[in-house]
Amino acid sequence: MIDRYTRPEMGHIFSLENKYAVWQEIEVLACEAQAELGKSGITREEAAWIREHAAFDRAEVDEIEAVTNHDVIAFLTNMGSYIDAEVPEGEPKPSRWVHYGMTSSDLGDTALCYQLTQACDLLIEDCRALGEICRRRAFEEREILCVGRTHGIHAEPMTFGMKFGSWAWELRRDLDRLIDARKNVAFGAISGAVGTYSSIDPFVEKYVCEHLGLVRDPLSTQVISRDHHAYLAGVMATVAATLERIATEVRSLQKTDTLEAEEPFKKGQKGSSAMPHKRNPITMEKVCGLSRVVKANAQVAFDNVALWHERDISHSSAERVAQADSFIALDHMFQCLIRVIDGLILYPARMEANLNKTRGLIFSSKVLLALVDTGITREEAYKIVQRNSMAVWDDVHNAVEGPGLRERLEADPECTVPSEKLDEIFDPWDFLTRVNVVFERLEELSF
Repeated sequence: MIDRYTRPEMGHIFSLENKYAVWQEIEVLACEAQAELGKSGITREEAAWIREHAAFDRAEVDEIEAVTNHDVIAFLTNMGSYIDAEVPEGEPKPSRWVHYGMTSSDLGDTALCYQLTQACDLLIEDCRALGEICRRRAFEEREILCVGRTHGIHAEPMTFGMKFGSWAWELRRDLDRLIDARKNVAFGAISGAVGTYSSIDPFVEKYVCEHLGLVRDPLSTQVISRDHHAYLAGVMATVAATLERIATEVRSLQKTDTLEAEEPFKKGQKGSSAMPHKRNPITMEKVCGLSRVVKANAQVAFDNVALWHERDISHSSAERVAQADSFIALDHMFQCLIRVIDGLILYPARMEANLNKTRGLIFSSKVLLALVDTGITREEAYKIVQRNSMAVWDDVHNAVEGPGLRERLEADPECTVPSEKLDEIFDPWDFLTRVNVVFERLEELSF
């Protein structure tokens, strides 16, 4: 996953170094809260000492964990050694107040939720960046004509800018979802063994959460319920699906038989080890592949919601893999799309050629309505247009030269639409007389 389109910041959030740094801050904050509370025996001076001397060494933590087989105990042991290192012999050790009245999940779950908010902030930044690019390009390409496709078949004319605009609106909805999901996961809990605060005052939880920008879980059972995390994973899967949709469209438009748009292809880049002519949509294919990972990992989060009684750790091993992988993958997908969509190469001449490929068939709906306007029934009008359209289709499919739909209609004695009206109908811009409403709405969109 590590390449030039991956930001090291996202990987760092899920590194042991960052996790331990958050653990350290939580433990120090808890000591400061205990001192401020004035009930446990820790003094403000001791809390200040702990703040100044708290530290850890990852390699040393790993060595201790190899013996204890418990990551939290290993970390606390290592952190305590730094806190007490300069304490004179015979003096009380300030480290005795670290983790006072807490349980492992108090530390681990609160830290994890904080890490998830850090990671969400990067995805929110990504989403804004890509959304702004799509919105900008929508206005840049609003006058480029292309054919719209339904079921993969030519339908009616549209402008290429509408594609970018549609993506921009979806990304705005994704942005709202990500912001909401960040809020939904920004919880902390320091409530003791089964959430009863049996050995710790609720003030400590309040103090720590406020300093971390988290909300107190109103009732944790040692763990913060994983529905919070499942909701976030579901939102990430939805965002991944959006990015896959964009990437799929680029891939489809880059096919040789279509070739209306293309990923940037740098000087010196190679497309195939065997075929030097190839320019493949490899980045968009990668986005589509990684989307499958993020969507699949959402199922892991849903499965993690149901735990035995008040707590087990079946969720822990799974989410340590799935959460980091999903965030890193989704961030990487965003970075790929930001680069590709910003530099997406368009071929308007090819779009025009494709627009005319079916020899006027894309105007059939307008002809249908014009026939109805002359006084015949819709059923009769449909038969006239379809009969002539199928004849054109046969010629197109068989690569046979022949009259287009306009010419066939003019030669059909049952067609009651006058020639001057056909001139109007067979102008692609006639379909787009109201398209400005789409872009007026887009002007109101912001990220």
